[in-house]
Amino acid sequence: MAGPQATGNGRQAAAANGVRRAAPPPAVPAWPGAPTPLGARFRVGPDGVAGTNFALWAGGAEGVELCLFDEAGKESRVRLAELTHEIWHGFVPGVLPGQRYGYRVHGRWDPWTGARWNPAKLLLDPYARAVDGDFSLPPEVYGHVRDWPQQHVADTVRDDRDSAPYVPKGVVVHDDDDWADDRRPKTPWADSVIYELHVKGFTQLHPDIPEELRGTYAGLAHPAAIEHLVKLGVTAVELLPVHQFAHEDHLLRRGLRNYWGYNSIGYFAPHAAYAASGTRGQQVGEFKRMVRALHAAGIEVILDVVYNHTAEAGELGPTLSLKGIDNRGYYRLQDDARRYADYTGCGNTLHVVQPHVLRLITDSLRYWVTEMGVDGFRFDLAAALARSMHDVDMLSPFLAVIAQDPVLRRVKLIAEPWDVGSGGYQVGAFPPLWTEWNDRYRNAVRDFWRHALPDVREMGYRLSGSSDLYAWGGRRPYASVNFITAHDGFTLRDLVSYERKHNEANGEGNRDGTDDNRAWNCGTEGETDDEGVLALRRRQLRNLLTTLLLSTGVPMLVAGDELGRTQRGNNNAYCQDNEISWLDWGLLADPGWKALFELTSRLIELRHRHPVLRRRAFFSGRAQTADGLRDLAWFTSRGTEMTEQDWYAPAATLGMYLSGRDIPGRDARGDQILDDSFLAVLHAGEAPVSFVLPGPPWAERYEVVVDTGLEEQGEAPGVEHRAGTEITMPARAVLLLRVAD
Repeated sequence: MAGPQATGNGRQAAAANGVRRAAPPPAVPAWPGAPTPLGARFRVGPDGVAGTNFALWAGGAEGVELCLFDEAGKESRVRLAELTHEIWHGFVPGVLPGQRYGYRVHGRWDPWTGARWNPAKLLLDPYARAVDGDFSLPPEVYGHVRDWPQQHVADTVRDDRDSAPYVPKGVVVHDDDDWADDRRPKTPWADSVIYELHVKGFTQLHPDIPEELRGTYAGLAHPAAIEHLVKLGVTAVELLPVHQFAHEDHLLRRGLRNYWGYNSIGYFAPHAAYAASGTRGQQVGEFKRMVRALHAAGIEVILDVVYNHTAEAGELGPTLSLKGIDNRGYYRLQDDARRYADYTGCGNTLHVVQPHVLRLITDSLRYWVTEMGVDGFRFDLAAALARSMHDVDMLSPFLAVIAQDPVLRRVKLIAEPWDVGSGGYQVGAFPPLWTEWNDRYRNAVRDFWRHALPDVREMGYRLSGSSDLYAWGGRRPYASVNFITAHDGFTLRDLVSYERKHNEANGEGNRDGTDDNRAWNCGTEGETDDEGVLALRRRQLRNLLTTLLLSTGVPMLVAGDELGRTQRGNNNAYCQDNEISWLDWGLLADPGWKALFELTSRLIELRHRHPVLRRRAFFSGRAQTADGLRDLAWFTSRGTEMTEQDWYAPAATLGMYLSGRDIPGRDARGDQILDDSFLAVLHAGEAPVSFVLPGPPWAERYEVVVDTGLEEQGEAPGVEHRAGTEITMPARAVLLLRVAD
C-alpha cells in the first residue's frame, strides 16, 4: 500500500520546492521508425531522408519523450508514439551525428511498490554510444526530495525540479568503421601475460607523451606508451573501467573523485574524460585508434567491466538513467520494494535474470568486440551476474547466454569470482569457458614470502596451476589468472614496505580498505633510509615477481609494479586521482628500479621462449619413461623427492622440477613439443640454507638462469653446478636453474 507521501505527491513536492512550471519546450514530429536496434542509430530513412532512429525499452512506462538539445542547451521534445514489445521508438528526420539527447519517461510515482517514474528528470539512454558533459550531483538530479524533513521517507517524495541543466547528454554517433585494416593478436590463453592499467594513471606523468595527450586514449596509443609495453613483453592490457561512469556524492562533497571508475552509468560509451579529441562523438574514434595502435604492437585490449551495479546507488541515490526508465525492470528489489537488493556493496544490483537487462549487457559486450575492437573482458563481481533469483547459479541465464553467443564465446572472459552477498565466493566454480582471478594464488604467495605458511602444500598447488581448483570439466591451467597485486590493495612495493593500510587521504578515517593485507614491511613501516631494509625489500620484490612469472597459469602484473611504484601505503586508492595513483616514470632513472624493470622484462621473455613455463595442460606427476623422469617433481633441501610427510612438515624451502621432455600436446606442424627442463628453488627463510641439487635422472649439470639474491642479474647466468652439489641458498631468494645438456 502506498505511503502518504506517494499520493498526489507530485504537486506536494513541487509546492515544497517552490517550483513554477515552465512552458513546455517545442515539439518535434517523429516518424514511426523501428524498435531495433536499441539506442540512437543514424541512418537514411524513408525517401532517402537522413535522420536518427531512437528506440528505448521502458517496460512499465506510460509514455516516453525524446529530448533534443541545441548548441545553446535549448530543449526540444519528441513524443515517441510507437510502442512495440515494450520498446518505444521513432525516426526523427534531420537528426545528425553529434546531436545531444536524453529521455523523459512518464509513469506512476509509487516507491512503495518500486515505481519511480519522474518525467522531470532527464535520463541518459542506456545505449548511448557517447556522452557529453559530466555528472555533478545537485539536489535536482535526484528523483526524490533529498532534504525532506522526514528523512526516513524522503525517497518516497517526488522532486519535480528539472534535472536537464545538471546532467550529461547522450550523443548520436555515426558507425562507419568496418575494422578491415585491423589485425587482432589473438594470443592463446596459455601464452598471455596481462598488464592491468589505468588509462589516465599510466600516461598522466609520462614525460615523452605530449602534455595535451596525457591521461587519454590517445596518450595510451602514443608510441612512448606502447614502447614500454613492448619492452616489458606483456601480451594484453586490462584497462580499468572505461565505460562512462559517475562520481559518488560522498566523494564530491569531500573534494574527491572516483578514480578507478567502478561506478558505470553508460555501458556503450567510452568515458568522455579520457578523450583528448572531444566529447561529441570524437571519443569513440579516439578509443578505436587506441585499440588499433595496441593491436599493431601485438597487444590485446581487455576491458574491466561493471555490469553488476550502476551509479544510481540505492533508494537515496540519484536518478540518472535506469532508475527513471523502469526501476522495477532493471534492478533487483527486496520484498520491501522501496529497497534494493545489494550483492555489490554499492547500493544496487542489476536484475540480470530479466531478458531486457541480459540483452543490455550482451548487446554492450558484442558492441565493444565488433565495433570497438576489444579482445576480452574482466567482469567485476562476476558472481553477482551469475545469481539466478538469489543464489549463485553456474547454469544462470547470464552464463548460458555467454556460452552460446557466437561472438562472446570466442573472446577472453575473466571472472572476478565473488561478490559481497551470501554464498558469493566462487573461486574455481565458473564453467570451462571462463578464466578467473585466483585470490588463493595471491594469498599463498604473499604468505610464503613473509614466511607465514604452516607448510608448503598450498604453495605447491599454486605454483603448478591450481589443479585442485581448476582440473575439472575440461578446464586448463590457464583458467587461473595468477596475481599478487591488483588495483585494489597495496602495490608490490607497498606490500614489502607496509603492514598496515594508510588510507587517511581518502577522508574516511582509515576505515576503508581491507585489513587483510598479508604484507611484511621488512622490519620498518613505510619509507626508510636504512640500506639493509631497502636491499631486503628489493630482494623481496624480485622474489615475488619471479615467483609470479614462473608459475603455471596466466600471470597478471599491475602497471608500475615493475618500476617500484608506491601509493604511500594506501590500499584503497579508488578516489585518488593524483600522484598517489599515477605512475611515476622518473623511477626508471633510479638504477635500482630500472634493474627491477629489466628483470621483469627478462622473466617475461623467458616465459615466452619456454613452453614448459606456459603449459596448456595440467601436470600428471607420473613417470612417462623407464628412467622415472616425471613432468613435475618436488624436492626438499636434501635433494630428495618430497614425501607425503614432507608436504605436511613446516618448511621454508621448496624445489620444483619442470621437465621439458614431457609437455603434452603438439605444435602447429603436429610435432612433439620439446623444451629445456628447469629446477626452481624457492627459499623464504630468514637464514641461508643448504640445498642439494638433484642428480640423475633429473640432471647431470645445472646452469643458473635467475638468482634473486643478486642485485644485478647480469652476474647470474652462466654459472654452472654439477648435480649432487650442495649449494647455499641465501636468505629469502629464488634460484632458477636450467638443466644443462
